[in-house]
Amino acid sequence: MEVLSRMKTSYLLEIPEDKYSSEVTLYGYLGNRVDLSKRLSFVPLLSQTLDRSVQIVSSSKGQPDIINRIAASHQQLKRVEAHSPVVVTGILKSRQGVPEREIGQVVKVELALLDIQPLNDFHRDFGGSMDDVFGTNDRHLQLRSDKDLRDSLGFRSLVARTAREEMDNQEFMEIETPLLFRSTPEGAREFIVPTRRQGFAYALPQSPQQFKQILMGSGISKYYQVAKCFRDEDLRADRQPEFTQLDMEMSFATGTTVRKHITKLVRKLWDTILEIRLPSVFREMRYAEAMSLFGSDKPDLRFEWIQIYRVEHLLPTELVSKLSDLENPIIEALRLDLESSNEDDDAISVSQAFIKSFLDSSDAASFHSNPSGAPGVFVYNPLAPLRGLSAFGFEAASAIESILSPKEGSIIILQARPKAPLSGGSTALGNLRSHLIRAALQRNLLKPEVPFAPVWITCFPLFTPTSSSAAEPGQGGTAGLSSTHHPFTAPKSPEDVDLLLTSPQDAIADHYDLVINGVELGGGSRRIHNADFQTFILRDVLKMSEARLKDFEHLIKVLKAGCPPHAGFALGFDRLVALMRGKESVRDVIAFPKGGDGGDKLVGSPARMREEELRTYGLELKPSSGTDIAK
Repeated sequence: MEVLSRMKTSYLLEIPEDKYSSEVTLYGYLGNRVDLSKRLSFVPLLSQTLDRSVQIVSSSKGQPDIINRIAASHQQLKRVEAHSPVVVTGILKSRQGVPEREIGQVVKVELALLDIQPLNDFHRDFGGSMDDVFGTNDRHLQLRSDKDLRDSLGFRSLVARTAREEMDNQEFMEIETPLLFRSTPEGAREFIVPTRRQGFAYALPQSPQQFKQILMGSGISKYYQVAKCFRDEDLRADRQPEFTQLDMEMSFATGTTVRKHITKLVRKLWDTILEIRLPSVFREMRYAEAMSLFGSDKPDLRFEWIQIYRVEHLLPTELVSKLSDLENPIIEALRLDLESSNEDDDAISVSQAFIKSFLDSSDAASFHSNPSGAPGVFVYNPLAPLRGLSAFGFEAASAIESILSPKEGSIIILQARPKAPLSGGSTALGNLRSHLIRAALQRNLLKPEVPFAPVWITCFPLFTPTSSSAAEPGQGGTAGLSSTHHPFTAPKSPEDVDLLLTSPQDAIADHYDLVINGVELGGGSRRIHNADFQTFILRDVLKMSEARLKDFEHLIKVLKAGCPPHAGFALGFDRLVALMRGKESVRDVIAFPKGGDGGDKLVGSPARMREEELRTYGLELKPSSGTDIAK
């Protein structure tokens, strides 16, 4: 079928009046038809981008010379299902006095129908209306019916284009690295790809980490790519089994150099796309400070005043024993002040209603079941006995008031944790702080001082105690330690190098994370570029087996060939777009995201392997504990 004119809707907006009464041919999606009578119907024609429409007027009456043509078209229009793609021909006519609608209607013209031909049919078994709420098994209809989702994909495209332009301006070279890699114990669990060569398999890369270090040893001074990465780990709102990161590496560079380049890139994105000026220099905070003050290695500094204080030395033993069954626990406290949009609201009532609603929600379940003890919650009331702090006793209440400076309606929270050095990504109270901020923002009870608060978190521990999580197997060594980020991260200072011989768990890494509004957007580090030192870390500190050491022979070979010092960074592109777009979940900025079970319901992946596929790859299914392979 020949389409006479593939006019964009914007062209309709530019049609001069002397073009009215002209015959034009347009294509797009047919909207919902309204029949005023048997002989008169109105229906919108949506543009190919679904963001503009023009009204089609169809009548079985007309001039004698075309009466048969328009009557046939009128009947054809009634046979075409709404939402079908069509090509229509008609006469442009002036249309006055019609207001703009949600879809940007072309209000100055309408189309008197002459011909309509369906290009395909929209079958009614889909539900029949784009006003329906579609599930993930109909992701194509989710996208087609939800303008915000489509706009988010357009926004993502704009961010990628702007990022590439900025990296090009900074003279980075875009280089693609392979997706079929080999299994190496970097830290996370991998996806394995079997081959027809029995006993041999590829692994999908957790990141391009080793390839980009190889590029540094290959004479490439500045590398970047928008890379696909794969990790077989538990899913959540900001995590997918396959994800995208803007990856970069620089030779003859330090972490400071890399942070300057990434800061420039992020400021460019915010300035160009959001028209928001971020600080020219991002604040830096050590991991220990972030964990101590905010209970998180990704603190939301829009609310810097919501800080954590150690108070166990101030509390009576009776209160401590009510908070936790731990022996000699650490007790931490924070203060949360809410801001109601209604000046007439009573601060105490607002706080009581908010905290009750939160503690009764599913978000609070993990805090109630915390083995170290559930949180103790108090609402400060100047008119109540001991201002609502009777459980503290007179002296402890006065001390808490001196530290927290509460005001009427302040929510005071106490939380116990084991008496041990800070480790991991958050404490119980830090995690609760993040949830409370999110809940208060959703209810419009908190107002950030700034829209975005970037911070570099630095000086992470180089190693952490080995996790028992199968999703984070570490490097598989026998030292009881695993690399906090990956085993290629360099120690921060000569003093940290010395600690590797005596107390490796105390060594600090030259690693840095970029955090904005409590979202970890990415991380990077200065790398180990000396082959002997890299081998020492793998063999003597992590105590990896000789078999596992061979998994890194290719990297050791490159480092031996005079690899220069280098450092890099990986920006989580999905999280970046979600943050800039104001979305809670990365699924809202990905065209075809995986669900909570790791599957894609539209295409039915992952799919069960067929017997012939198992034979081809020399595989045999064996039931594991708690698994029914027949499902």
